[in-house]
Amino acid sequence: MSSSSSSSSSLPTQTLKIGIVGFGTFGQFLAKTMIKQGHTTRATSRTDYSQLCHQLDVPFFRDVIPFLEADNDVILICTSILSLSEVLNSMPLRRLKRHTLFVDVLSVKEHPRNVLLQVLPENMDVLCTHPMFGPESGKNRWKDLPLVYEKVRVRDETRCSSFLHIFESEGCRMVEMSCEEHDKVAARSQFLSHSIGRILAEMGIESTSMNTKSFETLVKLKESTTNDSFDLFSGLFIHNRFAQQELMNLEQSFEKVKQRLLKKMSEQQSLSSV
Repeated sequence: MSSSSSSSSSLPTQTLKIGIVGFGTFGQFLAKTMIKQGHTTRATSRTDYSQLCHQLDVPFFRDVIPFLEADNDVILICTSILSLSEVLNSMPLRRLKRHTLFVDVLSVKEHPRNVLLQVLPENMDVLCTHPMFGPESGKNRWKDLPLVYEKVRVRDETRCSSFLHIFESEGCRMVEMSCEEHDKVAARSQFLSHSIGRILAEMGIESTSMNTKSFETLVKLKESTTNDSFDLFSGLFIHNRFAQQELMNLEQSFEKVKQRLLKKMSEQQSLSSV
């Protein structure tokens, strides 16, 4: 693992033509910064975003074939974790007219890496990334927010450097890390925080008139995690092979704490009865 604020600044950069697959909230969020930087974007999605794309001056392709035949330097995969395999397998990738850099921005990394390497022709480059922020946390600026990435199969270093420079130039903290290591760390951090937030939501916790700072933190965790879809939470579990162990660790740790409390209560009751 390495962290750098200038991981590709030594290479020349170029203006890119970026085709976005999946133009939901996150795809729109990234596109706005790419457009601001002068890159050309176009989009395709299973949902019709043609009106929104018109407002953003982004060409929208209802049909994926002309999208693939367009002159894309980069195809940016912004689908959900759960739909990735279905979307990519449904795309007639033989219609690609040139060598292209495929980039994913999913919150798990081994799964998209494996799917991309399976479905793409060998002459296509693959860069796996995870911007560790979103439309809410990155709404004002991206400075010091982490972008985790692995150059899985990159032959055109200038094109890859130009894509990473989109994040570098916004001040992101660039963290180069293998997909495996990312998923190990994310299972213990992102998945664990989502799990606790979902548990708190099931408990129905709400802010009170006598909040402590610690409780306010729990309320914020519940709110931030439940703002994301349950499909995202499911994807973090289903497609991260390290998440199941972390869920078991959470259950076991809860049981240990519970047993310690019950033991202490029993001891106190015994003392009271003497």
